Amino acid sequence: MVIKMIDKLIQKIERTNAPIVVGLDPMLKYIPEHLKKKAYAEYGETLKGAAEAVWSFNKEIVDHICDLIPAVKPQIAMYEQFGMEGLLVFQRTVEYCKEKGLLVIGDVKRGDIGSTSEAYAVGHLGGVQIGSQFCRGFDEDFVTVNPYLGSDGVKPFIKVCQEEKKGIFVLVKTSNPSSGEFQDRMVRGSLEAGTESVNGTCACDRPLYEIVGEKVAEWGAECMGSSYSNVGAVVGATYPEQGRALRKLMPKTFILVPGYGAQGGKGADLVHFFNEDGLGAIVNSSRGIIAAYKQEEYAKYGEEHFAQAARAAVLAMKEDIAGALERR
Repeated sequence: MVIKMIDKLIQKIERTNAPIVVGLDPMLKYIPEHLKKKAYAEYGETLKGAAEAVWSFNKEIVDHICDLIPAVKPQIAMYEQFGMEGLLVFQRTVEYCKEKGLLVIGDVKRGDIGSTSEAYAVGHLGGVQIGSQFCRGFDEDFVTVNPYLGSDGVKPFIKVCQEEKKGIFVLVKTSNPSSGEFQDRMVRGSLEAGTESVNGTCACDRPLYEIVGEKVAEWGAECMGSSYSNVGAVVGATYPEQGRALRKLMPKTFILVPGYGAQGGKGADLVHFFNEDGLGAIVNSSRGIIAAYKQEEYAKYGEEHFAQAARAAVLAMKEDIAGALERR
C-alpha cells in the first residue's frame, strides 16, 4: 500500500518533533565568498559558476540540518535566475534532499488552465509517457499552486496528486505586505432570508481569502490522507488573526506557514495555525536559516561555518515553536 504524501509528512514531523520546513532560496549574496571563489575558479564568472556555487551551498546546509527537520522548500525562481544551469541545480537539489530522507515542497506557485496546468502538474509531481518509457521531471513531493484561475487551474494538480499520492499547497493568505490588496477584499454574496445590512455592509460580506480557504477545504475533501488532506493551504505567519479564522474554516487542511523569522513571524504568532492535536501546520524559514551566519546572533560561526550557523538557527526555531505550543 502506497502511503499518501501528507501522511509521510506527518510521520516525519512527529519523528523529528519539528513542524518546520527550511526554504532553500539561495541568492549569491547569501553564499560565502570561499564557495563562490572556488566555483568561479573552475567555471568562471558565468551562469555555470553561479549555479555550482549554489549547489555547494545547498549541499552543505542540507548535510547539517537533514536530521533535524522533515522537509525543505526550494523556491524555483532562485534557480531560474541562472537559466538552464540553475534549473539543473534545482533538480540536483531535489534529488539530493530525497537521498537524505527529506520531503521536498517545490515552491513553484504554478497556476494556469487546461493542458497548461496539467503539464505543470506532471512536470513537477508526476511524469510523462515517452514511447514505451514513463519519465519523471522534477518529481517533488508537494508543490505550491496559485488558485487565481479557479478550479480549472487547480484540479489538474489534484488529479496528479490522486494518481501519485502527492500533495499541493494552495495560496490562500500570503505573508507579503501587499497581499491585502486583493486577498483582503470584501466579497458580497447573496443575502439570505433575515440577513440585514449593517452600516452599508452586507452581513454576508467576507474577505476573499476566506472564500479561497473554503474552496481549498472543498478540494481537499476529494484528496484525503488518514486525517488531513493532500490539498494544503499557504497562510502567512505575519497574519496570525487571519490564520486563526482560516484554521477553523479548514480543519482538515495542513497549512504551510511562511514568514517566520526574517519576515517578522515568531513562535507565539503561530499557535493558532495548529490544531489541538499539535498538527495541522508546518512553518517555513528561508533566509533566517540559510543566511543565519549573517545575523548577529550567529556571527560567531563566521562564513566558513555557515552551515553550522544554519543548524543552530534550526535548533532555536524548533525550541521557539515547541515552547509556544506548550504555553498555548
